Amino acid sequence: MEIHLFSMFVLLIFFTSVTSVYSDSFFINCGSSVAVNDSTGRTFFGDVKPSRFHLHAHHSKVVTGPAPVSLYSTARVFTKPSSYAFDIRTTGIYILRFHFVALPSLPPLSEAQFNVSAAGHMLLPGFTVGKNATNLKEFFVDINSTGKFRIHFVPSVAVSAAFGFVNAIELFSTGLNFSKVQMKSNVLEKIYRINVGGMEVNSSDDPLWRTWVEDDQYLVSKSDTINAKFYSEEIKYYPQLGAAKPDDAPDFVYRTAKTLKNNGKYNLTWEFNATKVGVHLVRLHFCDIIGVNGPYLINVYINGKLMEGNLNPYTITYMNEPAVPFYRDYPHVEVGNVEMIKVSLEPVNSTGIFLNGLEIMLLKNGTALDPLDGDGSHLKVIVPVVIAAIALIVALIAVVLFNLRRRKSKSVEESEWGVISMYGVSSNHKSSKTSSSHASNLQNLHLGLKIPFDYIQKATNNFDASLIIGEGGFGKVYKALFKNGVKVAVKRSSPDHGQGLAEFQTEIMVLSQIRHRHLVSLIGYCYEDDEMILVYEFMEKGTLREHLYDDSKGIAISSNCLGLNWIQRLEICIGAAKGLHYLHTGSDRGIIHRDVKSTNILLDDHYVAKVADFGLSRLGHLEQAYVSTDVKGTLGYLDPEYYGCMQLTEKSDVYSFGVVLLEVLCARPVINRALPSEQVNLAHWGMICIEQGKVEHIIDPSIAGEVTETALTKFTEAAAKCLTEGSAERPPMSDVIWDLEYALLLQRAATEGEVPGDTMTDASLNMPMPGDSQLFSSLSFSDVNNDVTITSTREVSSQLKVEI
Repeated sequence: MEIHLFSMFVLLIFFTSVTSVYSDSFFINCGSSVAVNDSTGRTFFGDVKPSRFHLHAHHSKVVTGPAPVSLYSTARVFTKPSSYAFDIRTTGIYILRFHFVALPSLPPLSEAQFNVSAAGHMLLPGFTVGKNATNLKEFFVDINSTGKFRIHFVPSVAVSAAFGFVNAIELFSTGLNFSKVQMKSNVLEKIYRINVGGMEVNSSDDPLWRTWVEDDQYLVSKSDTINAKFYSEEIKYYPQLGAAKPDDAPDFVYRTAKTLKNNGKYNLTWEFNATKVGVHLVRLHFCDIIGVNGPYLINVYINGKLMEGNLNPYTITYMNEPAVPFYRDYPHVEVGNVEMIKVSLEPVNSTGIFLNGLEIMLLKNGTALDPLDGDGSHLKVIVPVVIAAIALIVALIAVVLFNLRRRKSKSVEESEWGVISMYGVSSNHKSSKTSSSHASNLQNLHLGLKIPFDYIQKATNNFDASLIIGEGGFGKVYKALFKNGVKVAVKRSSPDHGQGLAEFQTEIMVLSQIRHRHLVSLIGYCYEDDEMILVYEFMEKGTLREHLYDDSKGIAISSNCLGLNWIQRLEICIGAAKGLHYLHTGSDRGIIHRDVKSTNILLDDHYVAKVADFGLSRLGHLEQAYVSTDVKGTLGYLDPEYYGCMQLTEKSDVYSFGVVLLEVLCARPVINRALPSEQVNLAHWGMICIEQGKVEHIIDPSIAGEVTETALTKFTEAAAKCLTEGSAERPPMSDVIWDLEYALLLQRAATEGEVPGDTMTDASLNMPMPGDSQLFSSLSFSDVNNDVTITSTREVSSQLKVEI
């Protein structure tokens, strides 16, 4: 009778746990309007007509696979940043799972590369499924407030595809607890989940639909061990006494164990590959199903370090009986150079040892959590805290509104930057000149982009000088290879290069709010122990300047080497112009690049141009002119009105781009002191030649035979408009794009034997207007040593240095 009552009590706990899961749960069949059941019997509802969640995907499509209809017969494909927003009603630890299956499609889903983030954390950076692969990614998320919970899908760079996809999503509350872990993240990623001493436990046999794999493949010395099984009694759950709950691991895990053949003679050791850099949590599950071999005193080692000594299962649960499960958490486990996590159990004084289950989780970098209480009180919504938070928000809004009124009279050069997240949410704050304030500002940046310094150090072989691919005002740029096979460019700050924390912050904040096919985007950054590092995707073809002329000699590159043909040059100019146009118009206030030059235009392996280096950029209402007291830029590209009258507008970028156009046409440095005085400055000399009709005297000889007269006329006309001395007379970038596209049209038409006249043809009238807004996370960087800072008009001559 007692056994029967106890069994009913255990079943009641189990079903209460499962009920709590369904109290706040979302099972989504992505890309479908119908509900389907999976192998566990759960119903996944389509996302076409959602309820209790919202799909924000204006640029998505549905991919359908072969029949029959199942959970994996459809996928939601995202071509631009998209998100799911869930209405959360209860707080606590949630399990978040993503199902990815590469259905046949064009382009293939196996080529998709994208980022997935949630709760302020980058969950899957640069994720790709690969060919003929199925992936299930699982996370534990501590959701400590009700309301909207958002999951973001952001396409990242791939050579042939910039899109993301997902087949199914699970998000549901659990009875799990990580309160014993003093960790600095509210998101954990499941890396390993092992059933020790038993067979694989599939998702149908787990209350939270987890899969537990066998441990033998990870065991170091199998010959010294035996598997133990438990059949006779019930597993006894006493969570109020410190024991485990049914949610922590299923009965099938606690009913099997691994132990030694001979007590006290050997160790139990498992080794796991751990290629993901970061801090891990190791959770060990114990349940004495052996009984006759006790008492037990166990030493626990991880990577050779003693984590806990003399562990006694019967003092953990305060129950002097077997079959009472519990677990132990060991946080802050870091992967060393061997890229392995080694877990060992050692018997003390010839006592027995055993283990039932093992989990390894990766702590995702992000907003820090307070130390958690054992009673779960951190999960409760406390009314006084909410009231205080509301009052603080109201006060902050009042301060922001007051500062906004004051800033109306301030220039773009003098205004403080707001903290801009990856998705465009900003909050302004008053900056301080102290280092502690700067550090605080950096802590508020998008934390999912942070990369540990030791990871970057390893990828660059401790910043090996042979990997340097550039050097500029911020510091040296290194080529590196991340563990996932992605090539990156690493820009490391150097104190002797002039630019510093302000430029570092600006670059991160600008790149966190923009995405465009012709603008480079940030992979991540590092700010540790005064190290300031920016990481971009590596651009195979380097800078535009490298393909035009030898900067050290000031001579054009021969056409049979790295030189670009005329069509390529036109397409590169159009791409760069589109990037600048998006900067000027892609946000409410617009962004002025302020350092447009040929070394800040990068080329990928298909010679697609992307504007780079936003460390000197400024945010502001571009219809206004701003007085600047700190003029910055590069000699030869600087707008004369900018450094002469201290007037900064987006037309300063237009002028600099006009110089780039001449540089592309002539394949010579913008400043060359070896030439006669009237030819030293390319912009000055180029305008003289254009006005006198002598452009043929300065054109790059390697393309002189390719350029048609009509295309050349239109191209030089665009350059001359950009180089107009008064900024008000210069065209917007949209007009520049139109002129360049028309020049390309004229060139191609003439090449094909259909030379248009001086007037616009029907084809040109149908030509699409500029403003390409396709989101394309092209990530890269390269830099050079020609950056200067001008502090006043008197110092223009003395401070502008040029390296030839």
